[in-house]
Amino acid sequence: MEQAFKLLAQQEQISNKKAKELIDRGLVYVLDRKVKIARAEMSEDTRFRIERTDNVDIIYQDENIIAINKPALIDSYDIQDAIEGAELLHRLDRDTSGVLLLARNEAFLKKAVEQFKQRKVKKTYTAWVEGVFYEEVKIDTPIVTHKRGGKAFSKIDLKQGKPAVSIVRPLEIQGKKSKVEVEIMTGRTHQIRVHLSSIGHPVVGDERYGSVTRSRRILLHAQSISLLDYSFEAREPKDIEKYK
Repeated sequence: MEQAFKLLAQQEQISNKKAKELIDRGLVYVLDRKVKIARAEMSEDTRFRIERTDNVDIIYQDENIIAINKPALIDSYDIQDAIEGAELLHRLDRDTSGVLLLARNEAFLKKAVEQFKQRKVKKTYTAWVEGVFYEEVKIDTPIVTHKRGGKAFSKIDLKQGKPAVSIVRPLEIQGKKSKVEVEIMTGRTHQIRVHLSSIGHPVVGDERYGSVTRSRRILLHAQSISLLDYSFEAREPKDIEKYK
């Protein structure tokens, strides 16, 4: 028996540090099961599979803004660090794909941040959810967020939560899964995931908030965003375009 990250390092001929990083980023699998603990003891004949992330596509850029179609399984801050002089206007969870915006100068950054504060930014997401969803629903329930071990966890809390509004519209039904569009009026941590879970339709792959389906990642995609005089849309990756 040996620790998972050491076995992976030997198999891929990479450093222990790089192997641990790949596991921590959720990119390493044994068959269809994600390796979640880098120091887990595993058999020495274990064969790993590494999920390769898509290339980062630039949707648009000018002197003020860069719009990225962020692949799933890449951290928003990693993209920021890779683009000199750019600063994130918002962030997407590592599992979430789609439109990610960065500012290229301080003046535009200040104007854009003010738009977010005033809730003048329109954001639309698509997701695959558990169950059959067939009619539009407005979810207006407050959310509170707690930090546990450096990770965020949100929940509905009618007394201590902050206002959160999501409008969910049906797009497609496939078996016992549904594709939905979600427009969010606010931007609370894990808002879409918590709100969908609260009505009995957690996002596919979102085990933290109640999904019973294993998936390579949480099937949530930031479809479009409008900010000031800009409007961007990110093409859907294959796992969002059609549920397998």
